[in-house]
Amino acid sequence: MTLKEIPCGKTVKVTKLSGEGPVKRRIMDMGITKGVDIFVRKVAPLGDPVEVTVRGYELSLRKSDAEMIIVE
Repeated sequence: MTLKEIPCGKTVKVTKLSGEGPVKRRIMDMGITKGVDIFVRKVAPLGDPVEVTVRGYELSLRKSDAEMIIVE
């Protein structure tokens, strides 16, 4: 399951990051790494962007970036 599929109000744990090169590096630089908990705060009406809380700060992710984050 990817972060894009998670409804508002749920907390999930990152199991894997798909993607390659600079895109994967950018996601990791935002603090999203394997094992970290992510709380889905809001999803825009059309699904883009997704607002999440990671490591105590709020972050907005594009739908394309959220698809690269595999969660459980």
